[in-house]
Amino acid sequence: MLALIAGTGALPAALVTELQAQGETPLICIFGDFEPDVSSDLPRVRFRLETLGSFISELQRRSVTEVCLAGAVRRPDVDPSLIDAETAPLVPRLMAALGQGDDGALRVILSIFEEAGIAIRAAHEIAPTLLPPSGVLTVVRPSEQNSNDAEIGQAFVADMGRRDSGQACVVRAGEVIAEEGPDGTDAMIGTLSNAQRAILFKAPKPNQDRRVDLPVIGPKTALGAAEAGMDGIVIEAGGVMVMDLPQVIATLDAHGMFLSVRARG
Repeated sequence: MLALIAGTGALPAALVTELQAQGETPLICIFGDFEPDVSSDLPRVRFRLETLGSFISELQRRSVTEVCLAGAVRRPDVDPSLIDAETAPLVPRLMAALGQGDDGALRVILSIFEEAGIAIRAAHEIAPTLLPPSGVLTVVRPSEQNSNDAEIGQAFVADMGRRDSGQACVVRAGEVIAEEGPDGTDAMIGTLSNAQRAILFKAPKPNQDRRVDLPVIGPKTALGAAEAGMDGIVIEAGGVMVMDLPQVIATLDAHGMFLSVRARG
């Protein structure tokens, strides 16, 4: 059985649809106060970081053998009074994890699941079509300046990744004019009132575990980029999932923009 630790955004629902098409009914696991946009008819369990140990025991009792982490969540505030007996032995590791960046923290959490005999399954393994093919997928193609800006974006996002601080930036005429913060790519785009001739560049962190936290864009991203006046979007091939690719392409085509799925380097 697979447990889907579901955060916010469209990805959890897309994975549920794919799993059900494959004849699987996932257990929906809700972290803290985050409410995933998935069917309420599915079996579900809620947990907190302070109860991670008992949560893992519950998964084992339910014969869960795989877990997939999908959707956005925020780092929680930890209430020591809520730590239960099964989680207490994990506290030193969890506190060390919370002192690291997102990537480092996820590695610790994943190792705890794996030590309990629960394998980590990537979202793009469940739904491979979320990774689009390489190439320019729109009618409009990037200009030479757009391609040069993509090179700058790639280097900048790689540096962001080494700092474990984000996975996207906006580049115009050789200058990074915005970088992704904790609120995500769409929030970053929303701060831009005039990004004419700019591109959005998005890619995974250089050494991240690609089973979790793989970057995602979707129709909202495409529409936001269009409203900001950007020329187009560049994503790393094999490293960024696209929700509702046909709608993303249609939106970009309607605004005379491009989508380039570009190999690293």
